[in-house]
Amino acid sequence: MATSLSTTLSTSNLYSNSITNPTSTHLLPGLSPNSTLRLSTIPKHLKYTTSFSPRQTLLMTSAILGSPGTEISVAGDDTATVLDTVKVFDLNGNAIPISDLWKDRKAVVAFARHFGCVFCRKRADYLAAKKDIMDASGVALVVIGPGSIDQARAFTEQTKFKGEVYADPTHSSYEALQFVSGVSTTFTPKAGLKIIQLYMEGYRQDWKLSFEKDTVTRGGWQQGGIIVAGPGKTNISFVHKDKEAGDDPNIKDVLKACCS
Repeated sequence: MATSLSTTLSTSNLYSNSITNPTSTHLLPGLSPNSTLRLSTIPKHLKYTTSFSPRQTLLMTSAILGSPGTEISVAGDDTATVLDTVKVFDLNGNAIPISDLWKDRKAVVAFARHFGCVFCRKRADYLAAKKDIMDASGVALVVIGPGSIDQARAFTEQTKFKGEVYADPTHSSYEALQFVSGVSTTFTPKAGLKIIQLYMEGYRQDWKLSFEKDTVTRGGWQQGGIIVAGPGKTNISFVHKDKEAGDDPNIKDVLKACCS
């Protein structure tokens, strides 16, 4: 959870601090001495820590250099390398390396919050409405959700989604892409208003799927995103990380990345 402080730190201070505290040199890899960061972007539980695990360091760097809710032109080499080790499951239960989904083609891959999520049902429709444009450009449309194969099947049956659907029971792809998670990113004023709007449009949350054990214990606060990738395993040309529930990117940006 981000703090409300608006104080700024010059990274030159961080570099000079490394003289007396060598561990601090690993805090923000990739920043130049002339860069400026805001303390408001640093999670409160990490801000006053001087020793970080590799995962904490990676998440801190992501939060500052590629903040969620923004479009990134390309994914880093480290992200593509980690994704190459991730496997997802199709509706028949077959394990597939996630990078195989775009190895030989271009694909728009949407990551759901969870398979019962009302926002994700809207996102599926929002993307499927442009599937004819994607088809004409030879671009595949894919949804991945953090949950079981049975949940993925239920989502497909309920939404009649015309693209491909895969399950990620271990949430490995979400961790590799460093999508945000937490209560503060789920219950926001904007998300609350959007839920009302979606219910007025006829969308409904599947509460049975939402309260299954896997979703409650691991995925209830998870946020997703959208990437455009391929052809080529490491060719990830567009990344949108949701900063909160229901944070859809502009469809024009997605189409520009996949079909222009």
